[in-house]
Amino acid sequence: MRYFPAALALSLLGAVTASSVYSAPNIPIDPRASALLTQGRAALAANNVEGAVDAFEAALAIQPGAPVIYLSLAEAARKQGMQGKALHYYREVLESDPQNLLAISGEGAALVEKGAVDKARRNLARLQGLCGAECDATRQLAAVIARGPAPKVITAEAVKPAPVVTPN
Repeated sequence: MRYFPAALALSLLGAVTASSVYSAPNIPIDPRASALLTQGRAALAANNVEGAVDAFEAALAIQPGAPVIYLSLAEAARKQGMQGKALHYYREVLESDPQNLLAISGEGAALVEKGAVDKARRNLARLQGLCGAECDATRQLAAVIARGPAPKVITAEAVKPAPVVTPN
């Protein structure tokens, strides 16, 4: 019993150092890619989605595989209404970091926009398990799920009746 506190302290130290070895390293962003990301975010804020995508893709060419670039590309794809492409980008991030809260939340939001609310609820449950109900990512996804998918817009050309020719 007299060695218990020392053994406990050593085991705690061992657990902390062992878990830090297995965590993913934080890779710094190249300054050129960072400048392009800033340029792309400014273009996205100004509703210039094409310019934002160009900047993000150029940043991705400079630093391939950077999660922050994929998340920015996914956001731009969602603004374009291309949820399938956004899901691809979110899943690229989740392959390298399965516990990325922003990617899980964004993927859930894109799923709701596509109409897959049940799959989005799975993402919400996963977020609640990872960071709790009071996490920003969890609250944002819960709000998107509560709003539900956007109603389908039908153009006038889609409901235009076919001309009917009758003989006289």
